[in-house]
Amino acid sequence: MYENDECEKSHWDQRLLDLTGYVFVGLISLACLIPFILIISGSFTSEASITSDGFRLWPKEFSLSAYSFALAHPQQFISSYVLTISLTVGGTLIGLFISAMAAYVLQRQDFEWRNGFAFFFYFTTLFNGGLVPWYILMVNYLHMKNTFWSLLLPPLLNVFYIIILRTFLRSIPDAITESAKIDGAGDFTIFVRLILPLAKPGLATIGLFTALNYWNDWFNSLLFVQDESLYTLQYLLYKMLGNLEGIRKVMAISGMHVADLPGESLKMALAILVTGPIVFLYPFVQRYFVQGLTVGSVKG
Repeated sequence: MYENDECEKSHWDQRLLDLTGYVFVGLISLACLIPFILIISGSFTSEASITSDGFRLWPKEFSLSAYSFALAHPQQFISSYVLTISLTVGGTLIGLFISAMAAYVLQRQDFEWRNGFAFFFYFTTLFNGGLVPWYILMVNYLHMKNTFWSLLLPPLLNVFYIIILRTFLRSIPDAITESAKIDGAGDFTIFVRLILPLAKPGLATIGLFTALNYWNDWFNSLLFVQDESLYTLQYLLYKMLGNLEGIRKVMAISGMHVADLPGESLKMALAILVTGPIVFLYPFVQRYFVQGLTVGSVKG
């Protein structure tokens, strides 16, 4: 009888704990969701309504003027979209493959110079040449100004990601590599056919980080690109907002009416246009993402 009472009490304690957790997480999720709803609502609200009433969860005066202004020249927008997607997909795949190879070599115990190379990689994360020498190297010596390579190569490798992958690959038993060697497999075959499939959680995590870096990159375009055909999506939006702000100031100085010209609503519309595709990437890597981060942190 006493044991049944204890089990019943434990059962209700567990249900109360679960309920508290669900309510707490639900409130945090709602707090994270509200800003996104405000962005969507603001993008469909007229500029005059935002100026007079502020942002609302539902548009008071529905308007598509922000999207009409943003997509007034679709050729440039589509070109920047295609370029950014190409950079994100190509750069992420190439960067993952090279980073995984470097991490695999650095964690191999039979690689005599692994500590020296690991120190070299780590040293570059603490000290580097700085922005001006890097710009001179890219423009004067590598002649990458106004080229596709100036956007692809700088975010390609990140030493921090190599260190995380090396830590993750250490969790793969050495017996797998040794048994494959006994069967006659070479190092590259072992890496491609055994190591990479087993490293999916780590690769998904680093791949997501790398893809976000490429998708959100505008700084390299600002430094190295003047050709409009090489404008990335983020840099194109940066230019559009800068031009719009200039137009509004000129119109205000000239005494012209600027209330109908989209400003805040355009920022919200552009945020929707640029975040939409990358948001759909999360569901595909979510199941690997938490596992990759957890293993990498514990084995460090």
